[in-house]
Amino acid sequence: MFERVRKSSAGQAMRSGFTLVELLVVITIIGILVSLLLPAVQSAREQAREVQCKNHVKQLALACQTHLSTYGYFPGGGWGWGWIGDPNYGSGSRQPGGWIFSILPYIDQQPLHDLQLGKSGAALATAAGQMLSTPIDAINCPTRRPLQTYPTWLTAGNDFCSPAFAGGNPPSTVAKTDYGGNAGDNAIEPGSDWNDNKGSSNWNADAGPGSYADGINASGQQNWRALALVSTGVIYPGSQTQSESVTDGLSNTYLLGEKYLPPDYYTTGTDGGDNESAYMGFNADICRWGGPNVGIPKQDTPGLSEGNNGDFGSAHSSGFNVALCDGSVRMISFSIDLTTHGRLANRMDGQVVDQSKF
Repeated sequence: MFERVRKSSAGQAMRSGFTLVELLVVITIIGILVSLLLPAVQSAREQAREVQCKNHVKQLALACQTHLSTYGYFPGGGWGWGWIGDPNYGSGSRQPGGWIFSILPYIDQQPLHDLQLGKSGAALATAAGQMLSTPIDAINCPTRRPLQTYPTWLTAGNDFCSPAFAGGNPPSTVAKTDYGGNAGDNAIEPGSDWNDNKGSSNWNADAGPGSYADGINASGQQNWRALALVSTGVIYPGSQTQSESVTDGLSNTYLLGEKYLPPDYYTTGTDGGDNESAYMGFNADICRWGGPNVGIPKQDTPGLSEGNNGDFGSAHSSGFNVALCDGSVRMISFSIDLTTHGRLANRMDGQVVDQSKF
């Protein structure tokens, strides 16, 4: 390194600038300071993301409360993965779409909710595809993944019972959600007595009724009522849960919360609880279970997927955000007592919930 030499008043030579050794020492000190500061910056950013996620849960809870005030019951769970939300079909047990679709008007998404209104044929398919592939901030956890569309395995038209895709295929990438409604402490799915009116080899009972008529006729409505008698959650197949049905108390019952998803599947669309759109009917993509027998909450863990896609959980290190039926929001520890976790998922078991354990 070149140095400029000048004379002092005493005639002695003086150097200005740094030697190479001094410069290396300064760089080393700066590197140490940056390494010490970086974790603090990352922690602050994660705390900000946790706050944003909590605000999303609060927003969704308030939307559910508005739905309750409007219709007299919490938003429904929809009919099954073979169906999507449709504004032409009303609400409650008559609405094939799930709870997220039903609260769109209450999170400033009325235009998205109404895209298919009054349409048929190709126009209906286009509108439905646009809805399925429109991500919204309120249902996204910023800690987990960016707000965008992600792949779905439901790409063939005959995977759907919804009339929107009778003449064409749905989009290959769709909007996802990081939150699930409380389906209870027992795993209830649409009954096996649904018939496949389309003759599709892909039919299974979880897809729901084979046609809209099958879902709203006397037999179909009786099936939804039968499911309501055995479902312990708040949002389940064909549900229209009134606040009076939450007999354990609104402040002692989960309404919705963050869902578990392993990092390996954040962007693949192949996990069984994240392979469809946020605007589908009832399935593990939009609902979760809680309790020692059906759902143990956990932090997103690489490699831990199979058998866990019905659980609550999150990408956060401190726990997962939930909303209770009274609209309050809190962070629940992954180490919550599992008996308490199950009682919070069951709206009507009559068991006392120890608030100090969650």
